[in-house]
Amino acid sequence: MLTPPEIARSLLAAGESKARLPFGKMLLLAILAGAYIALAGVGATAAAVTVESGSLAKLLSACVFPAGLSMVILAGSELFTGNCLIVMDVVGKKVTWFECIRNLIVVYFSNLIGALIIDTLIYFSGNLDYTGGLLGAYAIKVAVGKVGISPLKGITSGILCNILVCIAILMAAAATDIVGKIWAIFFPIMAFVVGGFEHCVANMFYIPVGMMAAQNPAYVAKAQEAYGLTAEQIQGLTVLHSLNNFIPVTIGNILGGMVFVGIPCYFIYKKKWQKWHEESKNA
Repeated sequence: MLTPPEIARSLLAAGESKARLPFGKMLLLAILAGAYIALAGVGATAAAVTVESGSLAKLLSACVFPAGLSMVILAGSELFTGNCLIVMDVVGKKVTWFECIRNLIVVYFSNLIGALIIDTLIYFSGNLDYTGGLLGAYAIKVAVGKVGISPLKGITSGILCNILVCIAILMAAAATDIVGKIWAIFFPIMAFVVGGFEHCVANMFYIPVGMMAAQNPAYVAKAQEAYGLTAEQIQGLTVLHSLNNFIPVTIGNILGGMVFVGIPCYFIYKKKWQKWHEESKNA
């Protein structure tokens, strides 16, 4: 197992490589990451849909959703929230701000493409008909809750979410085998799901699939019956209203990954890396 300074040093090397990926490769790897997170969202939603207890529903979802980041890390792909750690390379002058921002913009919108592909497949596969259409109704309910979030809640919840996601990435980097990486990812991601924190890429699944479900009268009727949603709330599921979630949550995710994890991590271990560098030069 790697020590914390060794973990941070390995992430520095990885960040430099990520920032300089060719555009095509970056695009495809990020589409895959968006798809992986969306697939985890499918499983997490299906696990919780028939559970009446809110706490138990969150716990069941939290046991499934870590599969998303596990696929991202083990299969190798580019996830926006994790790539916020490239800021370590920027502070360390190994990567420019332009390279960092370029990566984050390309990866963000490519994650969205990947998630939308899965959203579309799920909708047309009939998966939302599960439990007599209750899964479709549940998707609407979740999306309505997310687009109704306040800017302050979106930012703060996004910060808390990406602190945990980036800690999961740090912990996974410490492990040297697949089982160790999976367990390292599991608990921080479980904590963010149980905590109800907001993840912009996960929301690229939850909000659009709810918007799609809202086009089906049967799902709408079920959502009104089972969850007491009003027609006005459901009609609010539009692309424009989705920005009420995506903008503050994305800002929060950036702050959580960069300001609360990446930059502190760099300065905590900076002297240790410098010492290693001097020792390697003198060896």
